[in-house]
Amino acid sequence: MTKTQLKSEIQKALDSVPENVLQDVLDFLKEFKNQPEDKHRLSNSLRQILSEDKELLEKLAQ
Repeated sequence: MTKTQLKSEIQKALDSVPENVLQDVLDFLKEFKNQPEDKHRLSNSLRQILSEDKELLEKLAQ
């Protein structure tokens, strides 16, 4: 996806979330912007692990 396409998809997603969530999203983006690059990679890796193992994690939680 191009940067323009990503921004368009993000805008669509933001248009559909409740107003109270918007502040959380803004806070997250500001915090993420201020983190060093190595923390970005760590966050992405953790997100990938959690999404790939979602079913396993749900079973473990039960």
